Amino acid sequence: MQTLLQPPPPISTTATKKKRISFSKIEDKKGCRIGLYGSAGVGKTTLAATMHGKKVFIDLDNSLSILKSKFPPEVLESTFILKVSDWQELIENLNEDGWNEINTIVIDTLTKAEELAVNHVIKTIPYKGNFVKNIEEYEYGKGYSYLYEAFLPLLQALDKHCNEGRNVVLIMHDCTTTVPNPAGENFLRYEPRLSSPASGKNSIRLRVREWLDHLLFLYKQQDVKDKKLFTSWNRIIEPRDGSFCMAKSRLLTTETEVKNNNNILDILTK
Repeated sequence: MQTLLQPPPPISTTATKKKRISFSKIEDKKGCRIGLYGSAGVGKTTLAATMHGKKVFIDLDNSLSILKSKFPPEVLESTFILKVSDWQELIENLNEDGWNEINTIVIDTLTKAEELAVNHVIKTIPYKGNFVKNIEEYEYGKGYSYLYEAFLPLLQALDKHCNEGRNVVLIMHDCTTTVPNPAGENFLRYEPRLSSPASGKNSIRLRVREWLDHLLFLYKQQDVKDKKLFTSWNRIIEPRDGSFCMAKSRLLTTETEVKNNNNILDILTK
């Protein structure tokens, strides 16, 4: 029996009311998003702790108890600790109320926080009916996809704080990595020690760099004299992306603007 085709529904000729577009002026600056990375002992935590205003440290590396004796009384009085034991607790605490009097949130370190995210993934996402022991056991790189998706709620929670006027400082350890160079030979440079698959897909390192307003590389100047390596006491803060380090700044253009400047974070957050 032949099936009769149903005619298409009639096209409505009633004019729909168009929504009028509205425009606004450029908003005033809210919270600032700053990343600090470098080798151990270069002064990342100390620099963040000396910022003006009330600061909450999520001290995952347990640095402040060691550095406490170095801080003046005004720093100790304005610095508070938020203890978290796992990734879920970190996200939940950042989304809680009670942050109104806080000027800056410091995660020390984001490298350690990513380890919490890895533990969260392998404990909550089974593979072939079983829980894995490390993220590499997921086939086809799915582990890094799971990690990336688990990490994004942290940036969303921190965005909320920035929109409410609080600054965010992310402290990270460093690593060296080979950078593909389509225009010539590949090169080695310093980058934040965060997950970054070679393809760039699901790269937490690249996503964090995009999210930050400023990514600053801290290092001590080194010179070679008579085949001996000498390290200067002077700390240099590099705000420019280049061949020897990953960096960025929406405001700063040269390292001379921040060299030996212990108030650089207060300048950026004004």
